[in-house]
Amino acid sequence: MEMSYEQIMKDLKNKVYRSVYFLAGQEPYFIDKITEYIASHALPEEARSFNQMIVYGKDTSAHEIVDLSRRFPMMSSHMVVIVREAQDLPSLEAFEHYFNSPMKSTILVINYKYKILSKRLKVYKALEKNGIYFESKKLYEDKIPLWIENYLKSKGYSMNAGVGMMLTEHLGNDLNRIAGELDKLMIVLPENEKTVTASHIEEYIGISKEYNNFELTNALARKDILKSNRIVKHFGNNPKNNPFIVTLSAIYFFFSKVLAYHYLPNKSRNQAAPALRVRPFFMKEYETAARNYSPEKLKQIIGMLRKYDVKSKGFIPVSTEEGDLLKELIYKILH
Repeated sequence: MEMSYEQIMKDLKNKVYRSVYFLAGQEPYFIDKITEYIASHALPEEARSFNQMIVYGKDTSAHEIVDLSRRFPMMSSHMVVIVREAQDLPSLEAFEHYFNSPMKSTILVINYKYKILSKRLKVYKALEKNGIYFESKKLYEDKIPLWIENYLKSKGYSMNAGVGMMLTEHLGNDLNRIAGELDKLMIVLPENEKTVTASHIEEYIGISKEYNNFELTNALARKDILKSNRIVKHFGNNPKNNPFIVTLSAIYFFFSKVLAYHYLPNKSRNQAAPALRVRPFFMKEYETAARNYSPEKLKQIIGMLRKYDVKSKGFIPVSTEEGDLLKELIYKILH
């Protein structure tokens, strides 16, 4: 059967284990978390040396994994077999018979990263009857701030408004990287500080609370020429920390939503926020931008962003540095 990450983790924490976990999909973070939990909790530590096996897809075959899974545990109720990089297996056919009748004393965990299992395959149909199939999907960037908030909450922390957007703008939707940065941050924060602020992000992660893509789009929304130019100048002086392509993506993401806002039949915040897939708190920036930019101007801006994207990738020969390209683009947006 198919299950969500939350359902699987709830079962695991209640010590409900299944015979087979087939973990597939583009987002490795959730696959790793499920696998790590099973590896750390399914067996007592003293039983793992004899009863927990880790194999790699490029070094084995489905037949060998099935043979390993059919062994009986030694002085333990269960055996755990973890298959990493299962996407490198030459074939999955040998799993069909095993999935139809898996060993009840074995917990087989298959990591099938960056690929999915076709539901038309017999292997999938056998798995559907007697195992768990989980597809780990990439989160869209508009979902990342809420994920960050929930991650911090699960660790006993909260965050100020805007922190999630700062991290998303800088780190994208790489959950492993984001979680790693947050974990390091929580280690260095003073014990009595449980609210993550923009100052913490700047001091411990190195993302400027004043000069970042989130602040740039806010300045553009307000048509704040002075602040926009200050940020762009900072970006030009620090290109490694502020890649041009990332800034272009952030501006495109923002203005495309402002354009969509113009055409919403209901512009109330409680209706507009879910329609645009943003949190209600940030709607004021989109409302401000919609007042400052007409649909026609927004279409021009989006066209310009595409043109500058092509320039930055070298398809149109230019002799201008990326910092100067960004200054030129921001000037055209604001005037």
